[in-house]
Amino acid sequence: MPSRLSARREKTSDAMLGRRYQLFRFSGIPIRVDLSWFLVATLVTWSLTGYFDQRLPELSPWIHGTMGLAGALGLFVSVLLHELAHAVVARRYGMPIRGITLFVFGGVAEMETEPPGPAAEFGVAIAGPIASFAVAVACLSLWAGGGSSGPWSTPTVAVAGYLTGVNTLLAVFNLVPAFPLDGGRVLRSVLWQWRGDLHWATRFCSRLGITFGLAMILLGTLRLLDPQSRMGGLWMIFIGLFLRWAAKASYHHLLVRSGLEGEPVSRFMRREPVTVPRFLSVANLVDDYVRRYQHRVFPVVDNERLIGSVSTARVQQLPREEWTRQSVGALVEPLTLDNTVAPDTDALEALTRMSRSRLPLLMVVDKGKLVGVLGFGDFDRGLAAAIAAAPGGAAAGTSPDS
Repeated sequence: MPSRLSARREKTSDAMLGRRYQLFRFSGIPIRVDLSWFLVATLVTWSLTGYFDQRLPELSPWIHGTMGLAGALGLFVSVLLHELAHAVVARRYGMPIRGITLFVFGGVAEMETEPPGPAAEFGVAIAGPIASFAVAVACLSLWAGGGSSGPWSTPTVAVAGYLTGVNTLLAVFNLVPAFPLDGGRVLRSVLWQWRGDLHWATRFCSRLGITFGLAMILLGTLRLLDPQSRMGGLWMIFIGLFLRWAAKASYHHLLVRSGLEGEPVSRFMRREPVTVPRFLSVANLVDDYVRRYQHRVFPVVDNERLIGSVSTARVQQLPREEWTRQSVGALVEPLTLDNTVAPDTDALEALTRMSRSRLPLLMVVDKGKLVGVLGFGDFDRGLAAAIAAAPGGAAAGTSPDS
């Protein structure tokens, strides 16, 4: 069974999450599951069914299966409570929560901003392990007092014992001082308070996370030599790889925020962008613009007046036989506050808006006139030099991906 990792919501977290499905909302917070979680739930249910079959052979197979399912659901609730603790405390510090997503390695509380200070970082980070310890104590009480008679007393006690161990493991593992685990964030808050330097604290804790991830990879590789420990070894390798990636991405994310915050989008935008006329046929759009420039979105003009944009996604929705009969104007998406931005808008705000709306392009408009366009790649180019020049940037393994 995989150990659970606690990570915060960052721009780079989209790279590790695939398609997500919303289950419900709790206190206004969307609760979602990634497709990878269904794989984990299936594996945990199957594994626990076999475990309970070996421990309690006197019970029927369908009871073993029910116990396995109950244990998997209990793990689901345990991880969710851990993340909800992060989210509730973060809200108290004024940090917006976009949602909670459960995925292959556990869960992620999607926070839109960095903690405002060391105290907030400490409070948000420590809330998760405290919640897991509390759940472990509750399950331990049920396990210790489970001697009453009844047809479900033995299965209930057995599942409670499993959940006691798994919640203790969640809490202890997450307290390891390796970023971005909760313990690494607690350490970062202490170093941040001590030195007053968030960059230095993040760089230091990220290196610890990278080193810890490497140690897990090496230990997992050794466990592969034992046939009985191969599955656990594989999980350790996967978790180690994820930890190394997450530690690097977290420091890179901080560098990105520092490089963008307070800077106008005019510094990063592409001037003199490629535009397409409204009455151009869709077939000519594909042949003369999409294939030539490889852009996903083009601004649309009518007599040099900006009227909106057209995307390759809209083109793909149009039957191919209609390409020669329909013009770009039929597919144009009008100007809105979501796809336009002023030249003096804060670059970090613009990047946040693009990430939230999943738009590949923003049109920079000044007094109704198109003066540039802004895509994720433009932030890359503008920040590459700053990240490379940042103290410890190369050492932390950062890259200019956005």
